[in-house]
Amino acid sequence: MELITNAGLVVKLVLLILAYFSVTSWAIIIYKTLVIQRATRDSARFLDFFWARRRFDVIAQGLDDFRHSPLAVLFRDVHQELLQNRRAADGGGEGLDADLGEQDRVARVLRRATTSETHRLEKYLAFLATTGSAAPFIGLFGTVWGIMDAFHGIGKSGSASLAVVAPGISEALVATAIGLVAAIPAVIAYNHFVNKVNVLIGEMDNFCQEMLNVVQRLPRSRQER
Repeated sequence: MELITNAGLVVKLVLLILAYFSVTSWAIIIYKTLVIQRATRDSARFLDFFWARRRFDVIAQGLDDFRHSPLAVLFRDVHQELLQNRRAADGGGEGLDADLGEQDRVARVLRRATTSETHRLEKYLAFLATTGSAAPFIGLFGTVWGIMDAFHGIGKSGSASLAVVAPGISEALVATAIGLVAAIPAVIAYNHFVNKVNVLIGEMDNFCQEMLNVVQRLPRSRQER
């Protein structure tokens, strides 16, 4: 704290920016940990529920138990699309996609839902990547500026003894240290979350194929339910 207090104005500003990056990164790390853990847990539970029930109406009624699962979102959108298509067909209505087959409509809905869920899972990860790449350089800028200021003071005092040089250099190096403190957890968390999100994206891709196969095999009356 003494080093930070005695630092120059520019170095203090740099430290303030790094403190913002660090605090925000830790908030994102905690938030994304909860989001991804819930998504992973509910997705595993939903897959067991999906293959155990198999009936679309029964599965749709139990979706509230899997609110955090991206797979449950995919199923909900597909089920709603099937019901809308049936109502439109029974009523003789035609929509903008009337020329598309049912499987094409389902595939379109799955692509849209997958993209939306992918964006939700990847939300705020860009900030962690930015912190991991930019924070060390911001800290280095503070250090360089502090060293320049220290040497300027040495020039004014006309003395280059260790007692004169060391305090200014040590104060300047604090910025680099804080930059690394902000960057290292952000980089580790970013790589961890990207790996987890990629696993969930793979599960969504597999579930999309399974849903298309199920929709193709199920009779029309079963799909309505």
